[in-house]
Amino acid sequence: MGNFSEELQQVQTRINRFLEAQFEGIESHNAPLLEAMKYALLLGGKRVRPFLVYATGQMLGAEKQTLDYAAAAIEAIHAYSLIHDDLPAMDDDNLRRGHPTCHIQFDEATAILAGDALQSFAFEMLTKTPNISSEQKLALVQILAQGAGVQGMCLGQSLDLISEHKQISLSELELIHRNKTGALLIAALKLGFICSPHFADKTLEQSLTQYAEAIGLAFQVQDDILDIEGDSAEIGKQVGADLDLDKSTYPKLLGLSGAKQKAQDLYQSALSELEKIPFDTTALRALAEFIITRKS
Repeated sequence: MGNFSEELQQVQTRINRFLEAQFEGIESHNAPLLEAMKYALLLGGKRVRPFLVYATGQMLGAEKQTLDYAAAAIEAIHAYSLIHDDLPAMDDDNLRRGHPTCHIQFDEATAILAGDALQSFAFEMLTKTPNISSEQKLALVQILAQGAGVQGMCLGQSLDLISEHKQISLSELELIHRNKTGALLIAALKLGFICSPHFADKTLEQSLTQYAEAIGLAFQVQDDILDIEGDSAEIGKQVGADLDLDKSTYPKLLGLSGAKQKAQDLYQSALSELEKIPFDTTALRALAEFIITRKS
């Protein structure tokens, strides 16, 4: 895992520099909007989604300079979703990554606008992607839009909100998280795939998608486990927040040991999909392991 930590660190450094460079020369006219966008986007974060873009794209022969734009786009969408998720009308969180959430650091209106602007920024990035065809650029836009919207993340957020203080089934919980968390992880992997010379290979796309579905669900199962077993300082938000909101979680439905077994089963499913891929899947294998062993 040491090697993976180094690779993740390299991705964090690269994408952070690239993102910072995109804001150079933008005139804020004394409005707090730009600072709020940068605050939400550049203040920490594991950068798992950019890692997926780079790992998949490089495995398939895409150029790093091309992948920078797709990685920046998905991280901007992720940052916008977190800003809005933390708002009083949603999860009402005061802490994110160990820092005050965007609406606490600035104000609610600025936070909402920062989220809106980061979403626009994401699609602007995709239109600037170099060294790929117009067909590939259009596919990038379509995949990210689907993953972020009513067929993906936003649907998951909505289902999550209406499920609070309710008893829901395991299949209903999985539907929430396949959308809320999984959709963007699948999109990240597909963005890397589309940037590569193999973007027309449907069999390869299917195996990659099934791998992403497994790690997407595993990511959420581990999040739920950390909400019980984690350390607030390490995970950067209040432990027990899901219990306080009376949310349905995997430990609540399966028990803690059952949730841990679920994470292991999903990890094995992810690895079995990688066996079908005739490329060097080392980085994707390491990411799957990281997802179910992380402490934050």
